[in-house]
Amino acid sequence: MAPNPKQIAGERAADYVNDDMIVGLGTGSTAYFAIVRLADRIRREGLRVRCIPTSERSATLARELGIPLTSFAETLSVDVTIDGADEVDPAFNLVKGGGGALLREKFVATASRAELIIVDEGKLKQRLGAFPLPVEVVPFGWQLTQRRLQDIGCEASFRSSDRGPFVTDNGNYILDCSFKVIDDPPALEREIVATCGVVECGLFTGLATRIIIGKSDGDVEERTEPGPLD
Repeated sequence: MAPNPKQIAGERAADYVNDDMIVGLGTGSTAYFAIVRLADRIRREGLRVRCIPTSERSATLARELGIPLTSFAETLSVDVTIDGADEVDPAFNLVKGGGGALLREKFVATASRAELIIVDEGKLKQRLGAFPLPVEVVPFGWQLTQRRLQDIGCEASFRSSDRGPFVTDNGNYILDCSFKVIDDPPALEREIVATCGVVECGLFTGLATRIIIGKSDGDVEERTEPGPLD
């Protein structure tokens, strides 16, 4: 069977977790493998951790696997978070939120001492923007928020599901904003989150501390400092 780059990256990241850590559990197909690996370590090694999930989906998986959970009612800081990304640029700027969990993902990331981002090689980009940027907005007046975002310079599409509007775990909507190319991610992040009606956006700047890249040949690469992509 061919190596699974997502599994390779997720399992490597889970091996950075040590006893008595508070761990942020990411959301998505790559984070899934980190959660499964963490549960395996708890069973086999007796690893002692408490975890804060970034979505109801990850919380359900963690409970099914016997991973102890906690919340910000019990702790105000996270030792390490393991999460995926839709795009990563050479400066460690990220686009996240393809799964719709961007608000909780950013909440946990900003509380974390270390943020491990797990991706396959296809997520590495010279510049962000090919993947439409998810923006979480309040349902009230979302059409006006959509217009305001488009005035910034994007095409903002309302995200829907088979059952109607896509609704986040927080009861909000998602607008997927196509900028094509994002030249200044930190500036755009500030401009979007300052827009009335926006709850949070999927640009994550200044948060990632390590990028773990699973490769199709079974190898894994780790980057701890921003720099040029090969």
